[in-house]
Amino acid sequence: MSYREIIGWQKGMDLVEDIYRLTENLPSAEKFGITQQMQRAAVAIPSNIAEGYGRSTRTDFARFVDIALGSTRELQTQLEICSRLGYGDTLELVDKGEEVAKILYGLSKSLKKG
Repeated sequence: MSYREIIGWQKGMDLVEDIYRLTENLPSAEKFGITQQMQRAAVAIPSNIAEGYGRSTRTDFARFVDIALGSTRELQTQLEICSRLGYGDTLELVDKGEEVAKILYGLSKSLKKG
């Protein structure tokens, strides 16, 4: 099996694409603000899953999945901020983030059961 077969990684990659599309349309004043924060948080999700998968133990993998889960929550918060600032309807992306979070929570739990 490859990390590319992990559903959380696949959904995380989809979310990265969505976030990059969204941030293209944010005000230019946000270029070095929320735009970069959102892109970093989104990229961190599949990146940490892949990195954790490449580690030598289940414990390490679980730790990186937990980091990816934290990045998912960070991104959801940033999407809420965008919505509050009137930067567009981000509800669909918040929901996609929630789907990723649930998948990662389940993966983390199963890795910790050992």
